[in-house]
Amino acid sequence: MTSFDPPRPWTHSYAAGVPEDLEPQTGSLVDIVDASARDYPDAPALQFFGRETTYAEMSAEIARVAGALAAHGVRAGDPVAIVLPNCPQHIVAFYAVLRLGAVVVEHNPLYTARELRKQFEDHGAKHAIVWSKVVRTVQDFPADLRLTTLVSVDVTEAMPFRMRLALRLPIAKARESRAALTEKTRDATPWADLVRHSPLPEAHPRPSSADLAIIQYTSGTTGTPKGAMLTHANLLANAAQARAWVPQIVRGEGCVVYAVLPMFHAYGLTLCLTFAMSMGARLVLFPKFDPDLVLAVTKKHPATFLPLVPPIAERLLAAAQAKGISLHGTDVAISGAMALPHDLVVPFEKATGGYLVEGYGLSECSPVLMANPVADNRVAGTVGLPLPGTECRVVDPDDPRRDVERGELVVRGPQVFSGYYGKPEATDEVFVDGWFRTGDIVTIDDAGFVRIVDRIKELIITGGFNVAPTEVENVLRQHPDVADVAVVGLPSEHSGEEVVAAVVPTTPGAIDAEAVRAFARGILTPYKVPRRIVVVNELPKSLIGKVLRRQVREQLLPKE
Repeated sequence: MTSFDPPRPWTHSYAAGVPEDLEPQTGSLVDIVDASARDYPDAPALQFFGRETTYAEMSAEIARVAGALAAHGVRAGDPVAIVLPNCPQHIVAFYAVLRLGAVVVEHNPLYTARELRKQFEDHGAKHAIVWSKVVRTVQDFPADLRLTTLVSVDVTEAMPFRMRLALRLPIAKARESRAALTEKTRDATPWADLVRHSPLPEAHPRPSSADLAIIQYTSGTTGTPKGAMLTHANLLANAAQARAWVPQIVRGEGCVVYAVLPMFHAYGLTLCLTFAMSMGARLVLFPKFDPDLVLAVTKKHPATFLPLVPPIAERLLAAAQAKGISLHGTDVAISGAMALPHDLVVPFEKATGGYLVEGYGLSECSPVLMANPVADNRVAGTVGLPLPGTECRVVDPDDPRRDVERGELVVRGPQVFSGYYGKPEATDEVFVDGWFRTGDIVTIDDAGFVRIVDRIKELIITGGFNVAPTEVENVLRQHPDVADVAVVGLPSEHSGEEVVAAVVPTTPGAIDAEAVRAFARGILTPYKVPRRIVVVNELPKSLIGKVLRRQVREQLLPKE
């Protein structure tokens, strides 16, 4: 067991007011909402298409929904699936589940039936709170996955009254908009029934910091779903680390957070669902990123804190310039999931008068591990400094007990998960003497700034989402014209990486690239579908016949 405390040179590079360590977190995530409702009852907690919900109103709704879920049989420790876009019901459902001591399992509502089913097979939840457009998909699951409780959520019910009326107008555009947002359901409990329920008694047992709070799915290199188990303490710690990183943003003093990232993703979940609520912030919810919707809000309530990915920053900046709308007042934008180009930082910061800094994290780490200082000493091309209380080492990937200058990043900290749900062997593989192996090859300079130089894991990160090559390959191999295939990620200016498939045809000239992509679209979520199909005669393989993806990638990279 490695018990030594390695040096932490990065603490000397922290911005003014950022502490080296934090006190251990106590209580549960429910407490952060309770505290904000107590301190700022009349302040707006949520904003959705202009409609505001105060902290007092949100807290009361959480209590009623928790009471309803308890009546439906949800008990402490039960996994409860949430399959929702960003909407007020998502936040209420999240905290209502946690109030019961139950475990939230977040899902991408745009997943195909097959992808969703895989995750339900893994976690076995018998209770689910689902977007109305996904209800039928869940109802069509096999009998062994049948749910005890299925709640249907119509997101339009959270919209302003006038907007709901407009969606009901008998015109084509209104029908089209309504169809994109909601769908009629049968044999499911309407969300409205939960909201009308009597509140959960205050005396009902509350979760503790050590209790499991969420199961967050992350794609493994095998494409098999792996649920990272994150406790209340893990998520409380990461929210506290985020607060400590931006001491210039004061709790309860006009903090505005934009939820343009999906909250089913670990990045959006922590910085919008937990950090924002702990700050007593106004959380502005966007079901999907639309520059025009964001700019409309910016005029009145510019973002104090804006978590995003580079493509969002790029599109927002371009739209603001095209429409002549000022982004001034956007104080701190933090970018993650892919490299942040310096030629985007300069014009974005000029337009906002604030900061755009790069960070880094993994679902297994709640997810944020490090970020550049929100100060003038940030270093372009790095993912910044480990957050307060986070320990890092650089080790030999083949001998992870030996420290090296350029090697695999291993980490310890209060935000690091305890393991994968139901997968002890997979858990053992990623821990060495209590240190979590990130799978990323890095260097750390003398000032403590971390630079990612390579990735051991072969995950493709496109638009901030993880794509497991094996999963895509398994789908493409089902096409009758595909004899063999290797899927890799190639650099993209717009999405970090793009999914590209090198395909060996069953017979020469048999591949219709668009037909193969259309086939994949019927099975995979759009971001997993290869952007390009490259036909090759053969794939490089090892002596035991394993496709060498790294060589495939090198062959497909544009030659300089």
